[in-house]
Amino acid sequence: MLKFFAKYKFFAVVMLLLSAVIVTIIYNLYKPTPKLPVYQPDMVTADLVDTSVQHIRKFHKVGDFALTNQLGDTITQTRFKDKIYVADFFFTTCQSICIDMAKSMQTLQKEYLNDPEIMLLSHSVTPEIDDVKQLQKYAKEKGVKPEKWQLVTGDKKQIYKLARKHYLASKTEGDGGPYDLVHTENFVLVDKEKRIRGFYDGTNPEEIEDLIEDISILKLEYQPEE
Repeated sequence: MLKFFAKYKFFAVVMLLLSAVIVTIIYNLYKPTPKLPVYQPDMVTADLVDTSVQHIRKFHKVGDFALTNQLGDTITQTRFKDKIYVADFFFTTCQSICIDMAKSMQTLQKEYLNDPEIMLLSHSVTPEIDDVKQLQKYAKEKGVKPEKWQLVTGDKKQIYKLARKHYLASKTEGDGGPYDLVHTENFVLVDKEKRIRGFYDGTNPEEIEDLIEDISILKLEYQPEE
C-alpha cells in the first residue's frame, strides 16, 4: 500500500494544486462584487436631518446649488458632472475639529490629485465671515488646489438647506436662529448620480483610510463591463 502511494505521490500533489487553482478561479468568478449602500434620509440619525425629509426612504439625491468658490467663480452641480466627490462643512476660523478635517482633506487631495474622477467640496457654515478673500487666504494656508478642492461660500439659507436636507451632515444651532448650523466632522461621499454613499469621521485617520477604500469600491461601479 505504501509503495502504491509513493508511486502516485507526484500525481496526487499535482492534482491537489490544480484543484486549488480551479477552486480559486471559480470563487473569483462568482464572488459578489462589493457595493456601497445608497443612503436615504430615514437611514441617518435624526439630529442631522431636517424634519421635512426624515421620512424619505428612496430616490434621495443632492440637489442643485449655486455657490461661490475661493477664486470668486460660481460653482454649481455642473462642476461635479460625472464626478465622485467628498463634501464637508467647516469654517475658516474654527480652531477645533476643522484643523483635523483640513488635514484629512489635504490627505485626500494628495491621494487623488491626478485622478480627474474625484473632487473635494468644502462648504463654509459662516459665509458672513468667509467671503472670497477669506477663502483665498485659507486656501493658500492649506495648499488647496482649485482644480481638485473647492471651498465655497454663499447664501446661508442655501448652505443650511444643503447641509440638512441634502447632505444630511449638520446639526442645528438650537436657539441660535433658524439658519444656524453646528457643523459636524462628517465627510460625505457622493456618487456620480449625486447619491450619498457613505459618511466618515473627518478627524479620524482610520476612517479616512476607509473612505479611500470605499472610493475604490465605488469607482468599480463605473467601469465598463468586459
